[in-house]
Amino acid sequence: MSDLLQGLAPVIVRDTRLVVLGSFPGVASLRARQYYAHPRNQFWPLLSAIWGVDLVALPYAERLAEVRRRGLGIWDVYAHCRREGSLDSAIEDSVPNDLASLKLRAPRLEAVAHNGGESARAMAITRTLGVAVLRLPSTSPANASWSFERKLAAWRAAFSTHGLA
Repeated sequence: MSDLLQGLAPVIVRDTRLVVLGSFPGVASLRARQYYAHPRNQFWPLLSAIWGVDLVALPYAERLAEVRRRGLGIWDVYAHCRREGSLDSAIEDSVPNDLASLKLRAPRLEAVAHNGGESARAMAITRTLGVAVLRLPSTSPANASWSFERKLAAWRAAFSTHGLA
């Protein structure tokens, strides 16, 4: 059995209006201690296209500063789990993050966007927060059935609805 893995700290401030919830960081993200660190993950390219800022070219700390400044939060559904590799389907023994605390962490929260299907399994919890809850197509390279353009349209619509585009 694999070791128990520890997720990343939330990127959420009091002015956060939209939180994107992933499932759990992949191997590249855990190694780098950075959200969406795999070079083929489309999270940062999608945000770059929505905001017209080349986030991919920025150091990670500057990416996070831009995220915070624009009212976006980043976190994951799971705090800990066991997993070989990076696929959501390999997650075992998961321990959820305290998603019920999102409104306390971000009093201006308007919406939670689940990044992919595994994250969306927590929609029963996020729906209790009294904010809009969305399921967005996964930015993972494993989600090859959606083109970048199709993902961008879905993500841009969600960001526009909540004043982040």
